[in-house]
Amino acid sequence: MVTSDYYKTLNVNPTATQGQIKQAYRRLVKLFHPDANTEIADHERIISINEAYEVLGDPQLRKSYDQQFNQHDQKYTNTKQSYYKQNKRGNNADENLQKWLNQVYKPVNKIIIQILKPLKKEIDYLAADPFDDQLMESFQNYLETCRRLLKKAHNLFSSQPNPSNLAGVAAHLYYCLNQVSDGIEDLELFTLNYDDYYLHTGQELFRIASRLRQEAQAGINGIL
Repeated sequence: MVTSDYYKTLNVNPTATQGQIKQAYRRLVKLFHPDANTEIADHERIISINEAYEVLGDPQLRKSYDQQFNQHDQKYTNTKQSYYKQNKRGNNADENLQKWLNQVYKPVNKIIIQILKPLKKEIDYLAADPFDDQLMESFQNYLETCRRLLKKAHNLFSSQPNPSNLAGVAAHLYYCLNQVSDGIEDLELFTLNYDDYYLHTGQELFRIASRLRQEAQAGINGIL
């Protein structure tokens, strides 16, 4: 599932050649690497840059990504259009808004917090010895719980059309759930191969999800 604009991450045009992508990658790595520039070193930025180049630097992976990204943009456009078409009848606007807040937004928001909040503690526990079977099993149980909660959140989110004046909030919530889903997948990959890359990207995706959740909440506060 595509949730990141890798072209934007590498600061290149989608029509860039493989050579231009490679040059952009090297320039950014050098710019943000602590050994090259301590003043603006950014470890998390390096992770994002590496993730983008891993895909765009491979012609086959890039082709697949481009297809998914175009579909993703179209789906987002269609989703926005559907949001603005909902609840045109003003007589039931307030009732629909409260219903959506109470039956969709609030429970979904609560579930997202239940998924995101324990991550740091779970990783701290696992860090004691990632190769300890009991600690790893506990971490995997956490991820399984996350999957169950995420499925419940998706079902709730899809259960009702959102009020048109909450389209922005719903969009943030939608992308938040997608980031959580991808984060769980990366964390699951870490449990299979112990590659820290997936642990770091999983944490970064959860951080992005947390920001999207906060933006959704800000949107709610701005309307109510």
